[in-house]
Amino acid sequence: MKIVLHLGAHRSASTTFQRYARAEASALQGRNIGFWGPCRTRKGLFHGIAEGGRDRDRGRVRLAAERVASCGIETLLVSDENMIGTMRRNIRTAELYPDIGQRLARFGAAFGPVTRAVLQVRSLEMYWASAMAVSVSRGMGLPYPETLIDLSVRARGWRGVIEDAAAALPETELVVTTFENFAARPDRLMALATDWSDAPRDRARLWINRSPSRSELAETLAARGVPACALGPGQGRWTPFTQGQAMALRETYQDDLFWLRAGAGGLARYEEDPNGREPAIGRPPSSEKRGRYDDGQDRRLAGSG
Repeated sequence: MKIVLHLGAHRSASTTFQRYARAEASALQGRNIGFWGPCRTRKGLFHGIAEGGRDRDRGRVRLAAERVASCGIETLLVSDENMIGTMRRNIRTAELYPDIGQRLARFGAAFGPVTRAVLQVRSLEMYWASAMAVSVSRGMGLPYPETLIDLSVRARGWRGVIEDAAAALPETELVVTTFENFAARPDRLMALATDWSDAPRDRARLWINRSPSRSELAETLAARGVPACALGPGQGRWTPFTQGQAMALRETYQDDLFWLRAGAGGLARYEEDPNGREPAIGRPPSSEKRGRYDDGQDRRLAGSG
């Protein structure tokens, strides 16, 4: 049985993808594709795995996968963004998934050979703003100015995350997509993950788990006795970064995309077109220039988490 890991990342439409997979459960089963989402993995199945795990923890996952295979399932798709880390740890360390390598190596040991892993990345200033907004709404304090400076000055980009993931799963095909292009197309993400080429379009077209707005955050903070002015000036989407900090993070993201388009050093396959017309190959187009801005989120899911 093929094992496919959908790794997230957080705030990159992973919940939307999981809702789509649940909605298409019958169709997936008809194609001998099994699906485990957080409703399955976070009820004890993955307990202890990321932290090192005992033989019994790894055995629990292996036995569960074997039971699925015995039912005739040919591909098991596992989607849980917490496999690569947590938003809270990212914010606390001011680093993007610092222990993804160790965590994925442990999950690889639990599952056995992993056929494919899919990672969806997002423009860094939008990722961090969304992660912080959600974390504040869940009880975390507002980020310290020093944290924001650290993130913008010495930002770890997605390239480092991808390199660590590839090192942890050296025999696994690593596929990378972007939130900006694929967030509204969970069907295309499903096709890339499972080779289900005619996966049906998302009928509900819902953007799940959006980050809270500035006004919602202000209400949350007010309930804690924190004045709304602590969020800083502005309206609409809350962002903690100054214009200069946001520009630095965007530049890092563009460097990441340039590296992916150039072949990612052979470590990953980058898929850029959600319509599947022009699969990405291991070389950049002749007109590609380093640092060109094509974030594109304003024309797709600017309001989503």
